[in-house]
Amino acid sequence: KELMDAQADADEDFATEAKYKQYSHDVEKALRNFELSTEWPDLISALTRLNKVFLAYTQYPEVPHKLTVSKRLSQCLHPNLPSGVHLKVLDVYASVFNRIGPRGLSGDLFLYSSGLFSVLGYAAMSVRPLLLEIYEKYYLALGKGLVPALHGLVLGLLPGLEDGSEYTDQ
Repeated sequence: KELMDAQADADEDFATEAKYKQYSHDVEKALRNFELSTEWPDLISALTRLNKVFLAYTQYPEVPHKLTVSKRLSQCLHPNLPSGVHLKVLDVYASVFNRIGPRGLSGDLFLYSSGLFSVLGYAAMSVRPLLLEIYEKYYLALGKGLVPALHGLVLGLLPGLEDGSEYTDQ
């Protein structure tokens, strides 16, 4: 309930702007593509469309329908999906984090972290560098704002700490 109220308040800030309404509509339309996806190439296409919407409306520092967006991004990180889907979803996470900035991420930490923190244990070698870059660039930059999610981050990093792994030093 509180999350829905917060989402409504955030949407009201720009709600009177026609262009923001179009942005919100375009995000909603892009999210519908996930419902129609039956195979992993469909997911890559849906992620690409969603990312294009975010890149088209850079003037707004927030994500409309952020609960649904975070849920879809998390679902696209499922271990049974190929690394190509994981790479594409990490690109979308980066777009979202660039858009909302550190303040927005610290406010929505629980939304976006639930999907990201579990990935390192099963991530393909091609996915790991990008995932660690996201942790480093966006999460470590939060400083004390990371404290509520620190336990989850540490647990997410532990599977990647293998002896002899090139990522252990990072």
